[in-house]
Amino acid sequence: MANHASALKRARQIEKRSARNRAYRTRVRNVVKQVRQAIDAGDAEAAQSALQQAVPVIDRAAGKGVYHKKNAARKISRLSRQVSAL
Repeated sequence: MANHASALKRARQIEKRSARNRAYRTRVRNVVKQVRQAIDAGDAEAAQSALQQAVPVIDRAAGKGVYHKKNAARKISRLSRQVSAL
């Protein structure tokens, strides 16, 4: 356990950031899952609308530093390619 005041503060900050990042990651996983379910169902219209909802969520997570920007771009690119293939 941390002994210095600055180390204790850092531990508190890390806890807060981890919780926030976990929420962003969960949100991204959920929207990606919705797009994939629509793709698996073969419903092009639902997949397109789910993708439109997913893209800003993924971009926002990348902007907050939860995901690397290239990781986010790769996720979006792969999802859009699958949706346009329907």
